[in-house]
Amino acid sequence: MKGKILLAVFSALIFILPAAAAEYDTTARVPVVGKQIVTKNGLPSTITFKVVETDSNNANATATKVIEVSKQDLIYAGNDNEVAAVISNEIGRIMNGQVSKEKFRNIAKAALASTLSEDNIINTAANSEFTENKISTKDSMEADITGVDLMINAGYNPLAMVVLVTKRPGSIWESIKGDPANSKRAMNIYDYLTYNYPSKVKAGYACNEYRFFLTYADPIVKKRNSSEKQLEKFNKEQAKKKEERTKQIAKYKATGGLNGWDATYTLLEEFANSSEK
Repeated sequence: MKGKILLAVFSALIFILPAAAAEYDTTARVPVVGKQIVTKNGLPSTITFKVVETDSNNANATATKVIEVSKQDLIYAGNDNEVAAVISNEIGRIMNGQVSKEKFRNIAKAALASTLSEDNIINTAANSEFTENKISTKDSMEADITGVDLMINAGYNPLAMVVLVTKRPGSIWESIKGDPANSKRAMNIYDYLTYNYPSKVKAGYACNEYRFFLTYADPIVKKRNSSEKQLEKFNKEQAKKKEERTKQIAKYKATGGLNGWDATYTLLEEFANSSEK
């Protein structure tokens, strides 16, 4: 009899738990989480968020103060921390001027295509998939670390950015090696946090995806820490990233904020000086 009762309870949980998990609505959480990020980071209070079915297009976000968030990105978010990672990454791309740069790249590529033949080496290089992927990865990595700064200021766990990145589809080669998806991007975030916010890394993040990532990251960190030369190189690279961010702030301030985001340079300046070191 006792066994039948336990079986009945277990069977009920099978149906109840997925239903409970399905109650989390990422679309509904975007304006709530977005407002928290905007408020805590001192960004313009007029900023609003719009969930779109397609890829986000924030080319005019600095003028409209409406930031698009793609539903395709939100499908990988399972809680507010991960929704914050999606939103912060979008804001990071705008703050870093990547949206504007992308517009200019497209204009330049179109100009080349109209004046040069399809098989011209310059035109081919400008439009190559390799070039596009290389630029995209670099931009994404910069947006990631700007995003984690925004998350920390807003009270969200920045390690959710690592988790979100590894949830997205990666390369076939990563799958063959058994590495987390987008491991280079994820490691870039982890390294940035390890150097600047060690307490955040120590606090951890409770999910299987993060535990799996640590099986990849821990040996890398252990090997690096065991070598004085590698550790010195790592510290110099991280210090250089911080220096580059400081220069970016100075440039933004000197131009008066060409992208129109009031007070953003002040926010970025706080980021440049807010590490735990």
